[in-house]
Amino acid sequence: MKFTSKCAVGAIFATGMLLASVTSYAQQVLRVSAIPDEAPTELQRKFKPLGEYLSKKTGMKVEFTPVTDYAASVEGLINHKLDMVWFGGFTFVQAKERSKGQVVPLVQRVEDEKFRSVFVTTQPSITKLEDLKGKTLSFGSESSTSGHLMPRSFLLAAKIDPDSDLKRIAFSGAHDATVAAVAGGKVDAGALNISVWEKLVSEKKVDTSKVRVFYTTPAYYDYNWSVRADMPADLKKKITDAFLTLDASTPEGKEILELQRATKFIPTKAENYIAIEGAAKNAGLLKK
Repeated sequence: MKFTSKCAVGAIFATGMLLASVTSYAQQVLRVSAIPDEAPTELQRKFKPLGEYLSKKTGMKVEFTPVTDYAASVEGLINHKLDMVWFGGFTFVQAKERSKGQVVPLVQRVEDEKFRSVFVTTQPSITKLEDLKGKTLSFGSESSTSGHLMPRSFLLAAKIDPDSDLKRIAFSGAHDATVAAVAGGKVDAGALNISVWEKLVSEKKVDTSKVRVFYTTPAYYDYNWSVRADMPADLKKKITDAFLTLDASTPEGKEILELQRATKFIPTKAENYIAIEGAAKNAGLLKK
């Protein structure tokens, strides 16, 4: 009788543990964030339908966790406070370096294969990069690929050292803030993500009769969605498949893709960002 009781207790305990495990999985949260390259309210607006979509596809609760700066997005993923992050190319390289290769990119927009930055100004005398000598310029965040690293890289390629040839450089913290700084006369020119510039223009949030593009960079790889290497393989696949099956011909897919400023998502890999890593090292923004 005692043996039976022990078996019954054991069975109940095992059943309880199984139920707890199932419940725990059902309540799992996928913690997602993005580099703060736009205003927090805009990032939240862009992510809401994508979060709902990913929740359906993964069976998990998906939460968007805003971060204060680019470095916080890197540290959050590495230290297991975040599970997936929308990185710029340079931020991904930083995360890969910091984690000793334990951060992997899953997908990118097709647009990110040939991304560009633009330099904008209100000054009629500025028509090319060389005209920036002796002028003031705003980048975005110091860790931004399209708002700092690549614009700096192309300036250096044009024999212009931002630190010595320009009167002053500033960091606005975000692409839209860079445009505002140029439009408000705080700086003579600014460098930013071409996608944000085109969005601001289409939404008539910038007066193009005053602020204009005077230089567009050559193409480079940029943004991606990255996760830690230790994420379960089945979850990586669910997330990847969810992005790859987004279809602009459906109302849901159309809304998400438009908000993400993407025609579609494609797989990506760490090797795509070797040139970004090289540019960072050459610009002195990453240890050689």
